[in-house]
Amino acid sequence: MIEAKSQILNKIHSQFVNKAPHVLGLTLRCIPFNVKKQAIEQLLQLQFEHALEDGELDFLENRWLKIQVTDLELIWFVSLIDNKLVVSREEIADVSFIGNANDLIMIATRRQDPDTLFFQRRLIVEGDTELGLYVKNLMDSIELDTMPKLLRLTLQKLAAIIESAPTN
Repeated sequence: MIEAKSQILNKIHSQFVNKAPHVLGLTLRCIPFNVKKQAIEQLLQLQFEHALEDGELDFLENRWLKIQVTDLELIWFVSLIDNKLVVSREEIADVSFIGNANDLIMIATRRQDPDTLFFQRRLIVEGDTELGLYVKNLMDSIELDTMPKLLRLTLQKLAAIIESAPTN
């Protein structure tokens, strides 16, 4: 009896982890792009404030990084213009990073290595290889403790839920 309940709970947990991004994506698609743009830009400015001051993001000057979260059906472009990180809805990407929400959360919390996901074809990097390496190295250099607290705690909780889900 306990074993059967445990199996049912494991199945529910696994389905939640697999289906939650799709449901979240439906919700996010109802939010106007300008609202998402403002939130992403503010978050990027907070996260990369010191890197911007130190010129560590100059490699992105007038070049466009496309970020695509496939299961959320979200796409946005980021560039450095006049020493400010700018988000756009549609540009010509110099480099693209494409993955699903769960994998990107695991990368952000250091629970998955982006190189491993790349070789498993779960993280796709297309375009300018050198620019892609700069972006990857920047992501690798981010310390979790430097993230805004609410973002860090949210990502860590989500990663724990994802990580504890039984595999099918």
